[in-house]
Amino acid sequence: MSGSTTGHDPKPKRTFFGQPFELSTPFAVELWERFSFYGMQGIVLIYMYYTVTQGGLGIDKGVASGIMGAYGGAVYLFTIVGAWIADRLLGADRTLFGSAVVVMLGHIALALIPGVAGVGVGLVLIALGSGGLKATATTIVGGLYSRDDPRRDAGFSLYYLGVNLGAFFGPLLTGLLQSSLGFHYGFGLAAVGMAAGLVQYAIRRKNLPDTVRHVTNPVDRRRLPLIGVGVVVALGVVVVAVLTGLLNVGNLPTVVVAIVILATIGYFVVILTSGITAQERSRVFAFIPLFIGSAVFWSLYQQQFTVVTVYSDERLDRSLFGWEMPVSWVQSINPVFIIVLSGVFAALWTKLGDRQPSTPTKFALGTGIMGVAFLLFLPFVNSGQNGTPLLALVAILLVFTLAELLLSPVGQSVATKLAPPKFQTQMVALFFLSVSLGTAVTGVLSRYYDPADEAPYFTILGLVAVAVGVVLLVLAKPVLKLMRGIR
Repeated sequence: MSGSTTGHDPKPKRTFFGQPFELSTPFAVELWERFSFYGMQGIVLIYMYYTVTQGGLGIDKGVASGIMGAYGGAVYLFTIVGAWIADRLLGADRTLFGSAVVVMLGHIALALIPGVAGVGVGLVLIALGSGGLKATATTIVGGLYSRDDPRRDAGFSLYYLGVNLGAFFGPLLTGLLQSSLGFHYGFGLAAVGMAAGLVQYAIRRKNLPDTVRHVTNPVDRRRLPLIGVGVVVALGVVVVAVLTGLLNVGNLPTVVVAIVILATIGYFVVILTSGITAQERSRVFAFIPLFIGSAVFWSLYQQQFTVVTVYSDERLDRSLFGWEMPVSWVQSINPVFIIVLSGVFAALWTKLGDRQPSTPTKFALGTGIMGVAFLLFLPFVNSGQNGTPLLALVAILLVFTLAELLLSPVGQSVATKLAPPKFQTQMVALFFLSVSLGTAVTGVLSRYYDPADEAPYFTILGLVAVAVGVVLLVLAKPVLKLMRGIR
């Protein structure tokens, strides 16, 4: 029988740790995607600046860090493209699947194409694919909940656990292969991880709700040729800029920052002028200070993949009982804390319910605590070559994690809650644009880091982030009012 005379389902509904069972599908695909993404990211910076005799490319450290910042910014910038394709052309489900294929091809390029060409092709493909995957995966998670479901923030925190399980194992295993067999074996393992995620998603995607296959705001088919011409022209401009030297590795981070700022302004203007209601417009305005706080947070947090990587290579004592830990293993410390603490935070928000801190307050605390994390580097500025104890960096990365859990999963959740219905995926893309801006700024800031004179760098950036956190805390109540009933 499909029902019951009492009106109750005789079988309790299957859940995933108390959440909708379908959450397990994006949880699993993101686990594998993050395995490949962070596995690659754990070794690609040192691959660029290590000497040829060490198996690297011998690129200047500052230039390599700038490339990483620009690449990271481009990953999140391309969420706009992925979000637009999902909302206007294909729906979230098909966009995610196609994006994952492109990511896998990027890892294959890094593994098989030697030299700078492999880095260029690989990073461009991974940036393109990851952008489409990020925005759509978050939209799929949001689509599993009603707007007022109290489990929503806890569900995003649990989803974040899957992200960080992959982020933990990726650098460990690619780092082991890199140190024992070579960089290209590490990149190859990242490609295998993404292939595993693709297979899993292909099998289970049919169980997702129909909303993830729905195109929420389909484009007029008569406009497709014009859009195609625009894409070709944009690609042509990029090619000409590279060939003429207008766009080069020296100015790439600054160019990405400028593009993200222009894209952000344009996106807010488009959403605010697209016939949304007064209540929806108020909620979009509420998102602006949250966007700024998020960008400041990510400009420090994403230095795990630039400054903290160089710090781990040159300033950190990585000796463990006579064995030297691979540099990339430092990238697995933060995910360990996420794995341990994301469940704690999810349970805490669930238990507190309506008594939990508001979203603006969480953003303020996350940004300010991130500034404190940078100030914690100051006691070790004169400890010399590989003189910083491993436990000291572990403690600092714990503070990184506390800040992250206050802001990142909550940021993705609030983007889906504040979004006007026809801009669901694109509001998520706006949140990722804040990550893009912060990450691209990382590429600019990282060039000023000097291992021989660290105090000014950590002091200035730390104090700026703390100050922004204080301002957000002061603005929390006015922002909450603009959110019109959403906390």
